[in-house]
Amino acid sequence: MKDIWESLKDTDKKIIIYGMGNGADKIISELERLNIQIHGIMASDDFVRGQTFHGFTVKKLSDFPKDIIILTAFGSQRNDVIQHILSLSQEYTLFSPDVPVYGENIFNNYFYEFHKDKIEKVFDILADDFSRKVLENEIQFKLTGNIRYLTEIFTDKDEIFNLLDLNGKESYLDLGAYRGDTIQEFLHYAKGSYKHITALEPDKKTFGKLKEYTKNFDKIQLWNMGIWNSDGYVNFENSVGRGSSIKSAGSQKLAVTKIDTLFQVQKVSYIKIDVEGAELQALKGGMNTLKRDKPKLNLALYHRSEDIFTLPLLVHDINPGYKLYLRQHPHIPAWDLNLYGI
Repeated sequence: MKDIWESLKDTDKKIIIYGMGNGADKIISELERLNIQIHGIMASDDFVRGQTFHGFTVKKLSDFPKDIIILTAFGSQRNDVIQHILSLSQEYTLFSPDVPVYGENIFNNYFYEFHKDKIEKVFDILADDFSRKVLENEIQFKLTGNIRYLTEIFTDKDEIFNLLDLNGKESYLDLGAYRGDTIQEFLHYAKGSYKHITALEPDKKTFGKLKEYTKNFDKIQLWNMGIWNSDGYVNFENSVGRGSSIKSAGSQKLAVTKIDTLFQVQKVSYIKIDVEGAELQALKGGMNTLKRDKPKLNLALYHRSEDIFTLPLLVHDINPGYKLYLRQHPHIPAWDLNLYGI
């Protein structure tokens, strides 16, 4: 079947971009590369203040006719926003193009066909039928931009965390700890008890907020560092919010370390890895630990187009003993797709 980009190339309807962030930049860039014309930029009514974006005056939805195609160009896990998008999809032709948070590869038909064998290998190593359903729907969503494929597989975290079975004996490694939200999540499911917490956050300002959140914790070690496949320094770019990341053109130097360095002696029982596109390097730097300890894994699988097959296959190669589960938690687009290893 046609992917979303081929369908947009053939449409006679006017294409409207909904949003004004990095996602919109990437969608517009791909449309321009394919010589697909856009006809306007829209934002939610409260955000329209006469501003311009990519040469267009930003308008409200009511300023456009009904017979348009809306391309959502922002992400949200908020239920009210998701419901708003779903309601729009009932009235308008609406798609959510899948563009990577990091990297240049667009998940189109060419990309799928080129990597089809690897995707099929992931299908074969997944631990349950629902994970295979998640994988199938993720591929359909990435190719078509149809949000129905996502909403069919939304699950909350209680189900998968019941399988993880976190407890008071966990030695937890939080990579990309941000302000402490995933430490809070860990404590919720571990019922407030643990053996030890190690947390890394590379952004200095955010690290300060992490320190403030954990100031009364015991048995915790915080590092203002990044995780990588080696020890040393890499280029880093500070961004607003969660977007700070390791980049070859980054303006700052960031100290980095390996999982294997952090746990040369002591063991780790649970690792969360959500490190803004550096997940592959993090795994490569933790191969000995994953082989030795087989810690429970919670791994972000959505930053790069290739993550959906590269990361599960690497985890399986490192330690074939893992049972691997895919879960898509509520988010449009698919920015909360995680691989869980048990």
